[in-house]
Amino acid sequence: MVADATMRRFGKAAEVAALAILLASDQAAYITGAELTIDGRILAGSAAISGG
Repeated sequence: MVADATMRRFGKAAEVAALAILLASDQAAYITGAELTIDGRILAGSAAISGG
């Protein structure tokens, strides 16, 4: 699975927590209806490989 990630490593808990903290803060007041994927570009990389 790590080999499929563009970043070639698993994400750290602190990296996921940083996004959660941002979204819970006043800095994210204008963010609505967004889907944010934290996966080291696994999904983007697989779409490029499969042509989809």
